[in-house]
Amino acid sequence: MTTLKLNGRDVSFDVDPETPLLWVIRDQLGLTGTKFGCGIGMCGACTVHLNGRAVRSCILPAAAADGAAITTIEGLDPNGQHPLQQAWIETQAPQCGYCQSGQIMQAATLLQDFPQPTDKDIDSVMNGNLCRCMAYRRIRAAIKLAATRMGEEAGHE
Repeated sequence: MTTLKLNGRDVSFDVDPETPLLWVIRDQLGLTGTKFGCGIGMCGACTVHLNGRAVRSCILPAAAADGAAITTIEGLDPNGQHPLQQAWIETQAPQCGYCQSGQIMQAATLLQDFPQPTDKDIDSVMNGNLCRCMAYRRIRAAIKLAATRMGEEAGHE
């Protein structure tokens, strides 16, 4: 039995310990915002937070998450009001939208590490999250908008 805190809620499940966390999140726990992209940890569509850090859930065995805090796109802000989610909408960052939950989850970690990121910071951290629609300029704009708003909320201008 594996137990973790998913989006602030204690959950337990019984699966093969090697089952990727992605499939537990989607199939066992019914949260479909986290997407399957490549299955080898290269595209970032499956990005979630493990104890506050971005990880690729398609290559993370469920057993590795035992006792951990996992946050999915549904838990970033249950009402979709996180500054990144709002900036994504305002800048019209997504086209098809498939990769965007992973992009947002990676960007959330980026903003923890770089509250006022440069283009170089954004490119470096977001480099492994692929967007087949090539919306990278809008993604960068959304991250900068969210960073500005988060800085204003924290009293940093």
